[in-house]
Amino acid sequence: MKKAPNDVDRHVGSRVRMRRLMIGMSQEKLGDLLGVTFQQVQKYEKGTNRISASRLQQISTSLGVTIDYLYGQAGRGEPAEGAGFAEVGGQDYAADVVTADGWKLMRAFNRIDDKKVRRALIELVQSVAGEGAAEA
Repeated sequence: MKKAPNDVDRHVGSRVRMRRLMIGMSQEKLGDLLGVTFQQVQKYEKGTNRISASRLQQISTSLGVTIDYLYGQAGRGEPAEGAGFAEVGGQDYAADVVTADGWKLMRAFNRIDDKKVRRALIELVQSVAGEGAAEA
């Protein structure tokens, strides 16, 4: 029986993938920096192979982020009683665009200078996706 990846391992892997795509780095390049194959990087990104503490440090350095960044919201548990107004369970929206198409769309969108055109595109995409424009 095959063991399913742990939710935290998948989350950290998706954050590695998101950051790697953000900076335009290939799996091969990250693998070279880490001394592993691109297939191993794929397994890390899918959460099928856990990332050791020392490897996590290497990855964060290679991607120019902190280890906390790679954990994102997964590193935050429920606040202790009396913790006040600490935010818990906030959604990590950046992970929603981890796909290559999502990054292409975001990069192209960010190159549009005209605010009216940007707003029109947002409304178009929301309309196609079946979302109300009031949610923006």
